[in-house]
Parts: sequence; C-alpha cells; structure tokens
Amino acid sequence: MDVLGMLRRECVSASGAPAGKAEALGLVASLAAASGLLGDASESDVLEGLKHREDLGTTGFGKGIAIPHCRLDSVEEFLVGAVSVPGGVDFDSIDGQPVRLIIFIVGPSANSTEHIQILSAISRVLSSPSTVDELVAAASDESLYESLARHLADEPESSRGEPRSLFHVFVQDEEVFHEILQVFGGTEPRFTAVVDARNAQSYLWKVPLFAGLWRDAPESFSRIIISLVDRKMTNEMIRRLESIIGPLAEAENVLVVVQESFFTAGSLGQ
Repeated sequence: MDVLGMLRRECVSASGAPAGKAEALGLVASLAAASGLLGDASESDVLEGLKHREDLGTTGFGKGIAIPHCRLDSVEEFLVGAVSVPGGVDFDSIDGQPVRLIIFIVGPSANSTEHIQILSAISRVLSSPSTVDELVAAASDESLYESLARHLADEPESSRGEPRSLFHVFVQDEEVFHEILQVFGGTEPRFTAVVDARNAQSYLWKVPLFAGLWRDAPESFSRIIISLVDRKMTNEMIRRLESIIGPLAEAENVLVVVQESFFTAGSLGQ
C-alpha cells in the first residue's frame, strides 16, 4: 500500500482559514476536484459524501486533527490531500478542540480494506504531536506537501505471498485495545480477528477450592487480537506496539505472543 503515491500535490493547501466546518469540507471537496481523479463524480458529489460521513460521527478525532473521508462509486483510485489551518476551525471534534490540520481521503466505494489501511497509516503518522506541529507550521503548499510526504515515506509496505508471523495480543485495557487494533487493522484487516475473552479468575472464582478469594465475580475487559502479518514486518509491528504501551517486557494488561506460521490459506471477509 503506497499512501505516499496517493498524496496529490494539487490537493494540498497550507494556511487555510475556513470560517467553520461546512466551509472546511467545501474546501476539501474543491481540492479533491482539482485532482482530476473523480471520474464522473463532481465536486458537489464529494461534498455530499463527506457530509454523509460526518453525519455518522465526526472525523475530528481530537488533538487538533480531522481526517474527513468518503467513498464514491465513480472513483477508481484513492487520493489523499491536506489542509493546514493554523488559526484552527471548529470541527465538532470529540475533544471539543479546534482543528488545525485536515488530512482527507477520497476513494472507490468497493475497496474498504485499503481504505482502512490508509486511514490507519495516516492516523499513525499524525500520532506524534511534533509531526502535527511541523505540518501546521508549513508556510506554503509545497512545504506542507514535502513535509507530509517525508513522514508518509517512512510507512513500510506489506506484500502478498510473504511468509507470515501469527500475533496473539491479549489486552485488558479498553483504551489501549482500540489503539492496538488500529495498528493491525492498518496492516491487513483481512487477516485480523478479535476474540472476546475472560481472565482465568472469572472462572476460578466459581471453583470451590478458590471460593472466597474474590468478594465479587472478577469481571474485566479482555480481548484477544489475532493477526497474520508479513514476517518481514514482525519487528516493525513490535515497535509500533511498544510505541503505544512502552517496553513489552514491562507491560501490564497486555500480553504479546508471536509465532512463525507454518501454513496459511484463505482470508476473512469484509
């Protein structure tokens, strides 16, 4: 997945000053139309698609960032663009803070797997506050493009047909779980599944021998993420996990097991 190749120079605009969310989405639609990659879709079609996605829930996910996106039937390839808003714009963000950086995606309606990968890759790049500050500070369209391109270039690509590693990640922290799931979803969601689980204490407390060790039934959040990952990306995936939870050897409420996969075939449906 080459996210860098999807970033269009003509879809990058620095130092924007939209008056509100509606005007910001209009600017995004206008930039997307400038790409010439919309097929039979128009600027108004893009704007309608963006608004429909916002109706499902804001794409302003906090920390001054928004990633509006939409999928259109007539679009055949993905395009990625960016708008910096140094003064900030109200985007109905989940943390209530104004948005200073907008990265947008317009893509084909049929390819949800790749759409997830692009969203995850961009989210990962923007996870560093210093990166966001650098992008917002870009003084020209070209410098914003070059800065974003440099960070996207660091994203490794996975390849089909490579030997795979099997990850089992046991997570007992709901907030961390969502961050970790994005890491695996951004690699290859067709080879990733989530299993509801329970800590062994949830069962042991019912055994007479262990009665009285817990006053109430021990209940806690517990999920297992199971994912097949290109073997060459194993170390990179571990690095990404540690960027979320710190050194794995010191982790609490997270257990990571990695095995070499002897045989794999098939994939999970969307």
